[in-house]
Amino acid sequence: MTPTNAGNAVTYRIKIPQTPGSLGAVTNAIGVLQGNIGAIDIIRVEKDAIVRDITVNTGSDEHAANISDAISSIEGISLLHTSDRTFLMHLGGKIEVTGKISLKTRDELSMAYTPGVARVCSAIHEDPAKAFSLTIKRNTVAIVSDGSAVLGLGNIGPEAAMPVMEGKAMLFKEFAGVDAFPICLNTQDADEIVNIVKNLEPTFGGVNLEDIAAPLCFDIERRLKKETKIPIFHDDQHGTAVVMTAALINALKLVNKKAEDLKVTVIGVGAAGTACTQMMQELGVKNIIGIDRKGIVHKGRDDLNEEKRAYAEMSNPENLSGDLSVAMKGSDLLIGTSGPGLVTVDHLKMMAKDPIVFAMANPTPEIMPEDAYPHVAVMATGRSDYPNQINNVLCFPGIFRGALDCQATDINESMKMAAAKAIASVIPEDTIQPDYVIPSVFDRKVSPAVARAVTLAAVESGLARRKPSSNT
Repeated sequence: MTPTNAGNAVTYRIKIPQTPGSLGAVTNAIGVLQGNIGAIDIIRVEKDAIVRDITVNTGSDEHAANISDAISSIEGISLLHTSDRTFLMHLGGKIEVTGKISLKTRDELSMAYTPGVARVCSAIHEDPAKAFSLTIKRNTVAIVSDGSAVLGLGNIGPEAAMPVMEGKAMLFKEFAGVDAFPICLNTQDADEIVNIVKNLEPTFGGVNLEDIAAPLCFDIERRLKKETKIPIFHDDQHGTAVVMTAALINALKLVNKKAEDLKVTVIGVGAAGTACTQMMQELGVKNIIGIDRKGIVHKGRDDLNEEKRAYAEMSNPENLSGDLSVAMKGSDLLIGTSGPGLVTVDHLKMMAKDPIVFAMANPTPEIMPEDAYPHVAVMATGRSDYPNQINNVLCFPGIFRGALDCQATDINESMKMAAAKAIASVIPEDTIQPDYVIPSVFDRKVSPAVARAVTLAAVESGLARRKPSSNT
C-alpha cells in the first residue's frame, strides 16, 4: 500500500452511539486498513450519540474509499459525511491579490489612480528603468507553464497545472517575500510560448519556467535567455540541480571523496538529469555516465535526439555502452531523475565503497530508502517523509530573491553554484550526518543565505543593474 500522508487526508464525520466500545470499533476498523489517525474531534453531543470528526491520513483515493466502506459497515455507526482536506484547501484557489496601501480617502485615490498616477507613468516613459522602483516589477515573478510535464502526472494541460503553480506562488511569498503569479498557457508550441513570455517582460522582474517537458524546455529557456533582459530560470532543471549539488557538497565531506575523483551514474537524462550533470561538471566531476530507457547514452547510438547527442558529447568519457549494470559498476554516486523501482540492491552492491545515492523520482524513488540503507553511506530522496529531502523550495525562492534585489539580467552558472554552496553552508560542518546533508525546507536561514550569495555572484559576474546595500 502507498504510504499515508497529509496530502491524502480525509475527515470522516461519524455519528457514534454512546455505548462502550463504539469509538474503539471505528478506530480499530481504520487501523486494520492502515489508516493513520491524526485527530479525533467532538462536533456535537446528542442524547444517545456523539458526532465526531476523525481525520485520517490515507495513501490514495481508493484507500480512503475502503476506509469509508469499513466505517459504514459497523453496526450502529452512521457515516454522515467525508471531506477531503486537500480539496477543501484548494476551493477558490490558494492565492489572491491584495493592495499594499489603503484607498479610503479622496486624496489616496487621487495619488494611487487618476490624476496622480499620470505623473508616475510619465516618469517611467522618460526612464523605463524606473519601472523597477515604481511598479511591481521590482518584486514580481511570472510562473509560466504549458502543463506538459506536471509533477508525476505528465501532460495534463494548463488548467490542471494551475494548482501546482498557485502552490509555487505561495512558496515564493512564504520563503522569500517574492510576489509570484501563475500563468498557464494554452499552447505547447515553442514559438508561441517564447513570444508570450517576451511580451510579459515589462510586467515581471523574472520568469520561473515550470513543468515544461523536455526537449522543448531546453529550447524555450535558451531562446528566452537570449531575447529578454530579465532572469529566466527553468526550475525543474536548475532548481533540482542546485539542491542536488548542495547535498553532494556535504555528502562528499562525510565519505572523504573529491568531486574530481568520482564516477557518477545518472538515471534519466531529461531536463533535471541534464542540469544535474552540468552542475556536477561545474563542481569538478569528470566521469559521468547517463542512462535512458534504452541504456547508456554514448556517442555510437543512432537513436539520440539533438539534446541527447549533446549529452553524449559532454559525458561518458570512456564511451561505455550497455545497461544500468554496466554503468553502476564502481560508481561512487547514483543520481536518479527517472522513475520508480529502477534500481535494485544488486545494483547498489556493484558500487564503490561508501556509495552515495540520490534517488529523486517522485512520489516513488528509484529505490526505497529501506532497501538502500544497509548498502549506502548517504541516501537522499525527493520525499518529505524521509531524511535528506532534495526539494527545489530550498533554491528557487532565494535565487529569485537575490536576482530581484540586484535587478539581475540573467541567472548564470556562477549564481547557481553560489546558491548550491550557500544551501550546503547552512549546515555547520561538525553537524553533518548521513541523514542530514541538506537543510530542512523549513529552515528559515536558507533563503536569505541563498539570496545574499546569488546577489554577490551577480554583481561579480556583471549581471546586476544595481548593487544592494550591505544590509539588504
